[in-house]
Amino acid sequence: MKHSIDEKTFKKTKAVLIGAGDRGANAYAPYANDYPHELEFVAVAELNPERREAFSQQYSLSEDQCYASWEEMFDDDIDADVAFICTLDREHYEPTVKAIEKGYHVLLEKPMSPDPKECISMVEVAKENDKLLTICHVLRYTPFWQTIKGIIKEGKIGDIVSIQLNENVEVMHMSHSFVRGNWNNSDVSSPMILQKSCHDMDILMYLMDQKCKHVSSFGSLMHFKESNAPENGPLRCLDGCPIENDCAFHAGKYYLGEGKGWAKKFTTDHSREGIIHALNTTPYGKCVYRSDNNVVDHQVVNLEFENGATATFSMCGFTREQTRIVQIMGTKGEIRGKMDENSISVFDFLTKNETVTKLNEPKSGHGGGDEAIVRDFLHEARNYGGNESRSSAAVSLESHLLAFGAEASRRQNGKVINIVNFANGVL
Repeated sequence: MKHSIDEKTFKKTKAVLIGAGDRGANAYAPYANDYPHELEFVAVAELNPERREAFSQQYSLSEDQCYASWEEMFDDDIDADVAFICTLDREHYEPTVKAIEKGYHVLLEKPMSPDPKECISMVEVAKENDKLLTICHVLRYTPFWQTIKGIIKEGKIGDIVSIQLNENVEVMHMSHSFVRGNWNNSDVSSPMILQKSCHDMDILMYLMDQKCKHVSSFGSLMHFKESNAPENGPLRCLDGCPIENDCAFHAGKYYLGEGKGWAKKFTTDHSREGIIHALNTTPYGKCVYRSDNNVVDHQVVNLEFENGATATFSMCGFTREQTRIVQIMGTKGEIRGKMDENSISVFDFLTKNETVTKLNEPKSGHGGGDEAIVRDFLHEARNYGGNESRSSAAVSLESHLLAFGAEASRRQNGKVINIVNFANGVL
């Protein structure tokens, strides 16, 4: 099985996909459609038969190339170069370790694992087996954040003193993914700071380029809880809710109206009848105040770095738009950016000049990061020589430990966590 070739002798990379959900099938796999000379899927492992069948049809896989589990797939000696692993958070560790041991380079959806010891173990396994393990911190690959990083490296704003980063989750995205959806309960998925905001911890580390010394955090589940449920309200919205006309989160009104696109995430039957059936049988039809959710709906994190610089991060599920807003304050100037607008402003303190850059609209999701990370991963896998990728597991481990530390602080009423001591405790 060949895994490392020179670009001069370029050949198509063969891949297996484990987990044909939204990220696997719709974010990363389409690269094979757009660039069929670069990437070919030769097997898929997916428990859901409808998703498995849909993927097999889209990528022309035969029945014997489709598996219900990754265990079955690995029992066969598949001739492939890389594995894309896009299972749910708590199902990352075992298939990742097995794939590396089988000889594949791995692209793993974030977060690495909700267990810090498993995160550390994956880094060690990749190193021991001399394989590339890249984590899907896709923001590092976007023109927006790469442009900002370039401005910082050029010294245009001097030394960074402080960064403020806001993640606007958008209120209906919050209700869909983190109240009703797969990531609503940290006991079966991950804490919000790890699942949704490990991107942000990673970007802060990427921009600051410093070790973090201390972290503290506050946050809670303030709104989406049973104490805010309507009196005599049903478990499911379609069972006759007394505040239907006054509730922005009414499942029938939303998923059959402006949020119909979100319904594609939980049902393959996109007809009105199909969506109604799904709302009557899946968690997406539940009242947002009577779901089994426990992840926070808002959280703030404070960071202190080794050189004395600071950063603040705020995640909130109560915003009208889904975006990230950043302000980077340096000794010579300031950067301001809004990701959904692809707009970056640089202000020079000496000249008082402001330069505004408006980037082109991205071609793929996450500001162009979804396509870009696959392209880079394939290039690095073909030419692998033991080097770390831009978002390798070893690099990503630092931001994961920040997220774990922030959650530990939040659970201890904002206690200041020494990151080195915390990491040593994990080790």
